[in-house]
Amino acid sequence: MMAGDGLILRVKPRHARLLRGEVELLCDLATRFGNGAIDLTNRANLQIRGLREADVAQALALLVQQGLVEAAPDGERRRNVLVAPDWSEGDTTWRLADELMARLPELPDLPGKIGFAIDLGAAPVLTEVSADFRLERAADAALLLRLDGRTAGVPVRADEAVDRMLDLARWFAVSGASAAGRARRFDGPLPAWARGTVHPASPRPPLVPGACLSGATGGRIWGLPFGRTDAPALSRLMAATGAAALRVTPWRALVTEGGNTHAVEGFLTDPADPRLAADACPGAPACPQATVQTRALAERLAPHVSGRLHVSGCAKGCARGRAADVAITGRDGAFDLAFQARAGDPPVLSGLTPERLLAHFGAY
Repeated sequence: MMAGDGLILRVKPRHARLLRGEVELLCDLATRFGNGAIDLTNRANLQIRGLREADVAQALALLVQQGLVEAAPDGERRRNVLVAPDWSEGDTTWRLADELMARLPELPDLPGKIGFAIDLGAAPVLTEVSADFRLERAADAALLLRLDGRTAGVPVRADEAVDRMLDLARWFAVSGASAAGRARRFDGPLPAWARGTVHPASPRPPLVPGACLSGATGGRIWGLPFGRTDAPALSRLMAATGAAALRVTPWRALVTEGGNTHAVEGFLTDPADPRLAADACPGAPACPQATVQTRALAERLAPHVSGRLHVSGCAKGCARGRAADVAITGRDGAFDLAFQARAGDPPVLSGLTPERLLAHFGAY
């Protein structure tokens, strides 16, 4: 993808995990071919930024060689599989995610952002993360297949779960439901076999920095302000912790597997840090859609906002698809302010300068 600071190259880690050598490769590519910046997206993908067109083919070849990117573009496009990061190798989450990724070529064409979630801990943790077809746990620990946007799903056995998930995705493609673009926008009837009445277990809260993560031995969680780090900082994290691998999450947080847990500059360890409750896209000039700068404003506002803050450079709202308690949207070089809203929703106040916004929230 082209952005204001050059091309963006996205990597979708399998099982939400990168080995130490794979992290080192990503850092090397970000430094050698990009501007050094590395973004962690709200779909648990990693992006290196600022690439030149002349360097993309070489960077891609190295990622394909390492197995981090599919050689066929169509295969890469289909591989939108979110995995709850607290799995252990060989457990149900790991096995079903592995089977699903191996069978993605069986799918027909689906809308570009359609995705799958394998979320089989004792209670769902990916509920608020964008995915269309979900495997979760019911309150009685049974496996549950649920279409995003529906409050209930249908129980499935582990040995048939991926079959049924693929069946539901095929139905979505051929029934006309895919015209809605995303599952949560489709409110028509499901096929009879998928009309379940079983509700998922009450969701767990997202992971926060500082805590240890079950499933990853000695796992430690590190927050990234607005999902941004850079190659030198990520290299420092791996060296300082001595971690064997890194797990990615959709909550602007990384998990180091094993090793030391000393503080590392550039990473958040306080679960009460106000920046963890703020979403902000790169803004101008990094994104050509944005007409305002975003992250410096979000950093200043975050300690003064109660609840979730979203500062978006334009009405697309790439950093957060759901409503926030405070939504600030750039428009024609100024800001719109709304409450309990998504980016681009009708504002309460419009045409605001950064100074007026800071004054409104007492951030001076």
